[in-house]
Amino acid sequence: MKRSAWFNQIAIRVAVAALLLTQLAALPARAETTPPIATKVTFVQEWPVADGFWIPWTLGKAKGFYTQEGIDLDIVAPPTVADTMKFLGTGRADVAFTTVMDIIFAKEQGAPVIAIGRYGVGNNWGIFTQQGHPVSLHELKGKKIGIYNDAWTKAQLTLMLKSAGMTLDDVTMVAAADDTVPLLLQNRVDATTGITNAEGTEIAVTTGKKPEYLPATAHGVPNSPIFMFAGNQQWLNKHPDLAKAFLRATAKSIDYAIAHPDEATAAFAAQYSKAYDAAFVQQQWRDTMAILGEADGDRLKLEDRSWSELLNAISALGIIKQTLKPSQYYTNEYQPNSASSGL
Repeated sequence: MKRSAWFNQIAIRVAVAALLLTQLAALPARAETTPPIATKVTFVQEWPVADGFWIPWTLGKAKGFYTQEGIDLDIVAPPTVADTMKFLGTGRADVAFTTVMDIIFAKEQGAPVIAIGRYGVGNNWGIFTQQGHPVSLHELKGKKIGIYNDAWTKAQLTLMLKSAGMTLDDVTMVAAADDTVPLLLQNRVDATTGITNAEGTEIAVTTGKKPEYLPATAHGVPNSPIFMFAGNQQWLNKHPDLAKAFLRATAKSIDYAIAHPDEATAAFAAQYSKAYDAAFVQQQWRDTMAILGEADGDRLKLEDRSWSELLNAISALGIIKQTLKPSQYYTNEYQPNSASSGL
């Protein structure tokens, strides 16, 4: 009797288990969730040493914005400023943070590179002197001017001097290896060239005084954005969706960094502690935010007008032998499709 009852209990449990298994089998299978495989994208920078311009993508990488787009972002500093376009043109990098003039000169050499987005909506380059010592362009004749020995500096300075009826031969250019500001502060030059969110920032932070500034755009230089995102054309053709994902993540990173400046500079400090000077980087990011434009779908969008004006100006000066059509220097094909959501 007891054994019979025990067998009955087993039979009942087996039946219940079988029914449960049948019901479970009838349920829709739950898909296994696996994280997407991130594709490495090599992003070469404009400068051998980390600077505050890199804050958005440094923050975006830390926040996972690029990973969300399926990108394993590799931020690479070039050995020298001349190597950025070499890396991009030869395929050692997929995308680059560079200058408009470097793209133009690279295209003249036949490099397979093209601008895919802008970083800033205008030209904030010019000539600086110490506070209390303003000068006009005419007053710079025969003076010493601190420069970087790169295509961008010489092209813009040529255009500025031309507006005053002068040439590069009317001034003495003193080249700095990596920083023109000490030349000015040590009175080794009378003025120095640079941009408001680099040299202008450094002068203000170092001296505690805002420098005098002659904006290039007020003296014959087109109001074309200085910094660009560029891509290797062969890579872009093979990976158009990845290029769009890169710009989406970058636009999101810029918006977030502007909305959260303290978090943004902290992320930069964590990644580049050796290059981090708190006062300078925090001020540099504030100065950079001022030139990045509105948080809309056009923040990174390139414009035919600004390219045409710049190309016409440098062509007239003979800075390059022959210009191409603006559309051969840039494309908006990989732009984010819509404005980034509020952050």
